[in-house]
Amino acid sequence: MSISNAPVPANEMERLLGLSELDIDYSDHQITFQDLAKLAAKVTGTRISLVNLIDSLTQWTISNYGLDIEQMLREDSVCQYTIMESDHFEVGDLTADTRFKDKFYVTGAPNVTYYYGVPLRTSDGLQIGALCVLDQERKTLDPEKIELLKIIADEIVARLKTHKVLENLKSRLLEARQTQKKVAHDIRGPLGGIVGLAQIIRDQGEQNRMDEVLEFINLIHKSGNSILDLAEEILDSHKEKDATTNSPHASNSQGFTLTIFKDKLEKLYGPQAKHKNIRFQVNTSPLTENIHFSKNKLLQITGNLISNSMKFTPPHGEVTVDLHLLIDPARPTLHISVKDSGVGITEENIQAIISGNASSTDGTGGEQGFGFGLALVKHLVDSLGGTISITSELGAGTYFEINLPQNIY
Repeated sequence: MSISNAPVPANEMERLLGLSELDIDYSDHQITFQDLAKLAAKVTGTRISLVNLIDSLTQWTISNYGLDIEQMLREDSVCQYTIMESDHFEVGDLTADTRFKDKFYVTGAPNVTYYYGVPLRTSDGLQIGALCVLDQERKTLDPEKIELLKIIADEIVARLKTHKVLENLKSRLLEARQTQKKVAHDIRGPLGGIVGLAQIIRDQGEQNRMDEVLEFINLIHKSGNSILDLAEEILDSHKEKDATTNSPHASNSQGFTLTIFKDKLEKLYGPQAKHKNIRFQVNTSPLTENIHFSKNKLLQITGNLISNSMKFTPPHGEVTVDLHLLIDPARPTLHISVKDSGVGITEENIQAIISGNASSTDGTGGEQGFGFGLALVKHLVDSLGGTISITSELGAGTYFEINLPQNIY
């Protein structure tokens, strides 16, 4: 049963952008927050505790205690209401609340009755998710326990920010290593020329003719200047990198491969396909599947496209993802395409997406449409200097195609 009037924060687009800036791999933090999830349950005396992040369509449980769950539709969650509150959201009896009494986790295992959640709030005031505790029995949390729960929530956000900082440091170290290799390669040629020419002058001794010596000196001068030019180029590039790193759109170039990318997408979105009985396939180009490239925002971009395609594809339909790394020395490019056999998109809506004005519609299974996922994709692709194109036929499906320039390692 879907919620017909699911709540959406007034700053939803800003909230989603804040979440995307953290560039979180939703499948990679179970251990990171395991101690805090357990602590939240122990502090409150509840059987279940979940650390949930909420994107445009999905609630991702990045860590849990007492309940083995990884994701659910946003519209099915209680935490979608928590991110609407500034302090907390509590439901004493889920079975008596018309919004939740028919949800699978209330009518079936784990048969929860009680819910208490506090928002996960960034330093910018953006509520990207919730820390919640649940139990089969009604609970009364005293102020001390509630305060401890809020402290744990703050620590979760702090760890997410710390993880992002560490990822950026790894990225800069990787870039530094690549710069060292380039410098060693570029300097070797000019220095070799200088040493070789000086050797010729020394070996010839008194037999050197003045015109030849002047020519050799001229060549040495040119080689020396090329090294100076290279030094200036390196200094300028470092200035640009420092400015970029301090900007809100600083990139994360930690190594990623098509093989890793495929595995992540299958793990994250395979359950959604299985739940809706959709055939889901991810293909890669074998010749380039182990080459390293930037992972910056790739899971956010591709994941939103996949979720959107699954939302509008009926049971027994197909969603196919193709990942290709095009190795062009001038401009290596990551090509991502997502094709579905869904209901299709009108030309008017395609133009709205391309212009960044996508609106909300409901999915084939009654899923609530929030209208922000594709707008977020367009924003992220633009910020990375990429391109997006959409072709669709009503009743036959939609084809999304994205090209993103890359640094390869």
